Amino acid sequence: MFKSSVKIEELSEGNIFRVGVKAQSAELIEKFYEEMPFPNFDRFETIDDIHAKVRENKFTLSFKKSVGWGKKIIEVGSGTSQLSIALASGTNNEVVAFDATLGSLRLGAVFAKKHEIDNCIFINGDLNSDPFVSGYFDVVWCSGVLHHTDCAEKGFKVIQEWVRPGGYIVIGLYNSYGRARTLFRQLLYKFLGKSKFGGALVRLLDPVLRQCKSRLKNEAWFRDQYEHPCESLHTIDEVLQWFDLAGFEFVGSLPTCDLKPYDYENMFTKKNRENGFTRFLSQIFMLFSHSGSEGGLFLMLGKKKPR
Repeated sequence: MFKSSVKIEELSEGNIFRVGVKAQSAELIEKFYEEMPFPNFDRFETIDDIHAKVRENKFTLSFKKSVGWGKKIIEVGSGTSQLSIALASGTNNEVVAFDATLGSLRLGAVFAKKHEIDNCIFINGDLNSDPFVSGYFDVVWCSGVLHHTDCAEKGFKVIQEWVRPGGYIVIGLYNSYGRARTLFRQLLYKFLGKSKFGGALVRLLDPVLRQCKSRLKNEAWFRDQYEHPCESLHTIDEVLQWFDLAGFEFVGSLPTCDLKPYDYENMFTKKNRENGFTRFLSQIFMLFSHSGSEGGLFLMLGKKKPR
């Protein structure tokens, strides 16, 4: 799994490893999330709650069903690793939860150990240190991460190497158009000097925060959306270019490129990428969707072509 040149340290927890060297930017992100891990575990959560979260999200539910068994999967930027745990639970897949923040990984590792999930390991490191051998994983999942790095495209170039030929990559990024509602609230918060009044107003305007009853989850979402030190915005066309240059076949996107409903039952069947105008409209329509109200994250799925 690891490159021979990479230094590996097994931590006292037993199922957490530290690999490679972190750049200054990764240390900055680690410090940010150490203060408030995201997404935060509620103290009442059980493995059934994790499964319920998967069932509530059509994309992750379809993904888990479609990916099958006996696969090597890595979640890059797993945070507290709730998705990694969900993908490992009840399967024989080999799942790696990889994140720069040790404190977040520890929360996931404790949860996995408590619920006897032994096919998920937790690895602390910087993705730009490129610690894994090329072509090792059947699936690389990286959502909500690359837009928090120095250069999202550079990060993509690193992690796409970890996908085996015929394997898949899932990329999730903040959309340049679909995130406009959140951007407005960010500007409002800054304009009000990031004051208590500004924070209270943003919490009133943010639909996620209005519905969140957990204090810890509320604070974790607020900090992640409004106080993050590093954030960039991207488009479907930009990621399509990344796919083309790296030798990935476009499989699908959410929102779709052709303005049609997403085909959850055939997730790994190649979809139509249509044209620039329909892709632009699809991203504009995010503003009026559930995705737009939750930060404007879009997802792209690609398949690595044989060399």
